[in-house]
Amino acid sequence: MRYVVAVIEEGGFTRAAARCHVTQSALSHQIAALEREIGTRLFARTSRAVRVTEAGEAFAAHAREALLAADRAREEAASAAGEVRGTLRMGVIPTVTAVDVPAVLGRFRAEHPHVRVELRMGNSDEMVPAVRAGALDVALLGLRDGLVPEGVASRVLAREALVAVLPGGHPLASREILSLADLADAVFADFPSGTSGREQSDHAFASAGIARDVAFEAGTADHLRGLAAAGLAVTLLPPGVVPMDDRAIAAVPVSDGPVRAEHVAWDARAPRAAARALLPLIV
Repeated sequence: MRYVVAVIEEGGFTRAAARCHVTQSALSHQIAALEREIGTRLFARTSRAVRVTEAGEAFAAHAREALLAADRAREEAASAAGEVRGTLRMGVIPTVTAVDVPAVLGRFRAEHPHVRVELRMGNSDEMVPAVRAGALDVALLGLRDGLVPEGVASRVLAREALVAVLPGGHPLASREILSLADLADAVFADFPSGTSGREQSDHAFASAGIARDVAFEAGTADHLRGLAAAGLAVTLLPPGVVPMDDRAIAAVPVSDGPVRAEHVAWDARAPRAAARALLPLIV
């Protein structure tokens, strides 16, 4: 089952074999034996590519559940003996500021040296479903203040008002404070439409009844800052991800701007032992 899941996730037998620390021939042999046992092809193979079949997709869905249950059984047995083992899968938004992630993981590893840590970067919209599905154990999220991640346990870690990040030579760059109305005619850069990062600013402008021109979309705060530094756009970002010593940009508070809440989220039903060990270090 691990081999099948690895082939699907890695997109081929070679990378799957490397991930599973076996030879490609051994992995191929085991999957072929499994296909003979269940009486159907899980993968359509050609000389150039491997494609998962409909049967393979159905098998993999249940295989993931079985593997997760097996991992939890092993981890719970170790936990009952007073030891935390297994793998901690932690999702983190790139703009997290409420938690010093390296410091927290350093403490965690010192206390639980037998736990492997898989750190996955992504956006909140992807990570909440991953926590619900058991693909992530813990996630650090950023959402518009007032929203609560659905289907998971969570706790608010911090709230912060976003600041306007303007080109250093912008006419408003010297102001001590701005309003959304001051920025109505600005060209904006923002996160992609439909993401939680974008929704924070969209909601604030919609609530104020102000239309804005989002001419640039980018997936990271670094790229948004870069667009501002190049004089191409204005953006709204958490103050913790804006360097104060960068003269190419200016960060100005916005009186009625969006407020972001950072959350930690985890499986509400049956958190794994590694997640239970990590959470006290965060909250």
